[in-house]
Amino acid sequence: MFNPRELRFRETGSIDSAQGSSHGPNELSKTALLAFTLLFLLPMLRAQSPDVPPGPAQAKVRTACLECHDASIIVQQRLSKAAWTKEVDKMIKWGALVEAADRDSFIDYLSTNFPPDKAAAEMPRAASTKRH
Repeated sequence: MFNPRELRFRETGSIDSAQGSSHGPNELSKTALLAFTLLFLLPMLRAQSPDVPPGPAQAKVRTACLECHDASIIVQQRLSKAAWTKEVDKMIKWGALVEAADRDSFIDYLSTNFPPDKAAAEMPRAASTKRH
């Protein structure tokens, strides 16, 4: 007689009977728990990164820059307006979605908030597993 409890999914996605499968319910539970944990923890880890400061272009900078970069990459930079101009132009060339009309506001926002004469942002460091 057919018993649905005896069916298991293999890694390939095909269904096998429990007798022929080496994957038990504990392994399936572990996999489900891992997937569930990653689904909910990854956004929280990203939320711990610093945010770009408030300003007129903040929302557009978030959208364009944080698509590929973590905010910490931006907030630790200290560049002149000329250097920010080169950086923004390079990112646009590499595919950053910045409207031509917004280019100058990006450069102004970044050079105002992250100039060379401003103290560098303190970035939290991960705990080291290195033993001395």
